[in-house]
Amino acid sequence: MSIVTEDKPRRRQPPRLAPGTIKAASRMRRPTLYLAAMLPVFVAIYYLSYWLRFEGQLGATELREFSSTVFWVVLIKLVMFGWFRIYRSWGRFVTFYDLITLVQATTSSLLMMVLIDRFLLSEPTIPRSVFLLDWGTTIVMIGGVRALLRILRERNWMSVFSASSKVPVLIVGANDAGELLLRSILRNEKMGYYVVGFLDDDARRIGTCIGGVPVIGTVEQTCQLAERHAVQEVLIATGELSGRRIRKLVEDTRFHGVRVKVLPSYEQLISGRVATRPRPVSINDLLRREPVQLDLGNIRQWIDNRVLMVTGSAGSIGSEICRQLLQFSPGRLVLVDRSETGQFFLERELQEQGDGVELDVRLADVLDRHRMRRLLQECRPDIIFHAAAYKHVPLMETHPGEAVKNIVLATRQLADLAQQNAVESFVLISTDKAVNPTSVMGACKRVAELYVQSQAERSSCRFVTVRFGNVLDSAGSVVQVFRQQIARGGPVTVTDPRIQRYFMTIPEAARLVIQAGAIGNGGEILLLDMGDPVRIVDLAADMIRLSGLEVGRDIEIVFTGLRPGEKLFEELYVHGEKHVATPHPKIAVAERKRRDAAAIVGSIEELLQAADASPEMMVELLRQIVPQYAQSQQTNQVFAARFPAAACPGPPPVGAAAAP
Repeated sequence: MSIVTEDKPRRRQPPRLAPGTIKAASRMRRPTLYLAAMLPVFVAIYYLSYWLRFEGQLGATELREFSSTVFWVVLIKLVMFGWFRIYRSWGRFVTFYDLITLVQATTSSLLMMVLIDRFLLSEPTIPRSVFLLDWGTTIVMIGGVRALLRILRERNWMSVFSASSKVPVLIVGANDAGELLLRSILRNEKMGYYVVGFLDDDARRIGTCIGGVPVIGTVEQTCQLAERHAVQEVLIATGELSGRRIRKLVEDTRFHGVRVKVLPSYEQLISGRVATRPRPVSINDLLRREPVQLDLGNIRQWIDNRVLMVTGSAGSIGSEICRQLLQFSPGRLVLVDRSETGQFFLERELQEQGDGVELDVRLADVLDRHRMRRLLQECRPDIIFHAAAYKHVPLMETHPGEAVKNIVLATRQLADLAQQNAVESFVLISTDKAVNPTSVMGACKRVAELYVQSQAERSSCRFVTVRFGNVLDSAGSVVQVFRQQIARGGPVTVTDPRIQRYFMTIPEAARLVIQAGAIGNGGEILLLDMGDPVRIVDLAADMIRLSGLEVGRDIEIVFTGLRPGEKLFEELYVHGEKHVATPHPKIAVAERKRRDAAAIVGSIEELLQAADASPEMMVELLRQIVPQYAQSQQTNQVFAARFPAAACPGPPPVGAAAAP
């Protein structure tokens, strides 16, 4: 017995379009719909031109002229508007460039119509004045409607009725960034701001208006005007205010219950990397200095289309160097670091920023000589920025052998490999802790400086060392420690009330490192202008107040005593060094005393052999290579406990723990 099954007829499924086809169809539909909508508008404008020309008295002759020409006149305008792609800009986003394009399309239409009417037809049909009226009416009506839509969008007239529910603010800076902020506020209801007026240092601007909002005073009048207009927030939209003035503004307005916020720089805003939204004042703002001016031509000539390698690329300085290098169009940027997670996030960030620059991300430890040799042979870098190194002083005091290997050995290996692989320039990132060092880390950095200088005398590779102080908000920095302590409710710990440090922002340091690398001749140590030193206790107090708290009342500052290897204040020059100006005002050259290169190389070889074998011998060799190295009292206590023979009770140098 057999069973016969009958197949039911299946419904035929319509063909499915690929996503790309849908997008293409959407792109084609937009200009078609726009031009179709413009068809009756062009007919109406052409008729209105005739009506105006004959003052509303259109007889049979005029109507016949209109009817016989309207088809090709409107067709020409549709073709020219499509050619100039007028449909691309929407009314609420129309710009001055779009209005210029409208004039170009309308003028081209006029010329084409005159050409056809005067030279291709048997006899002229359209009056000359009709051409001009049609041209002017088209620009006024279409451009005017677009501008009106933009104005209504920008001004958001409905918000006038709800101004009482918004936060009244003053904008500091009657400039491009201030105008951009105003437009963002007017366009975005969710920001919840009502702009009372602008403040500017240029008193000549008082009484003028930006986007309908008046400039009502100078920055010095902030508190007075804030009180008069019941302002709740002051938004800083200028990069010209120094850190000192921002600090004063924050302190003065705090007593009036007014908050101060800062807008990102204008360059960041127009690049689209950040949103046009004010943020709270940060410690970086209070230490703000004048923007660094770079010799862009010199840097671009040095970097353009070259292969660059940055070691320690996932670190605070290394990653910022990578970001800054991208704007100078390198041929390829090789990122070297052993941090997998750091490299992952940095690569994603730079891919968005890179503008087509080839990124080559490599996981490697600079101590692995064979791995680094293979990398240099494969990548063939023209320039190396060596930023990979340990940086936490107290930790290196208890692990001196690791400090020697990570700082001295890695630098020696990479410098040797650079020479073997025809690298043109080698830039070593150093620190002010190398000057009259009281720590193992500082002494190791000084040894690295000496080795790089010794190689410059015998190599075609241009070796340059860049020395500078602390950078704000780097990983594990005092700013991050203070921020965590404040978030926990305190106390904030400072080692000594007298302790001072030089600070600069990470972007400023990275830019100056690149500039220094470009102007260095080879063999010298270039010093970055760090400005004035900052008392760490003042830094802690500023951060507490920026959090809306009061020192002593809400959070205590506790002094814990200097840590092993820590100085009261840092220095930028080794004793006997003279500094000489360079073409850049924020970079100087440390004139060095010539030392026997062969002796330095031999001493370093002995130091590296002692790194794992004998801490006592290693410390003694450090003292021989760096005569200025003298351990602090706290370091002596650590070494006496762990390496008794390595402790040295000798007098500390200037700026060390025992300094007055």
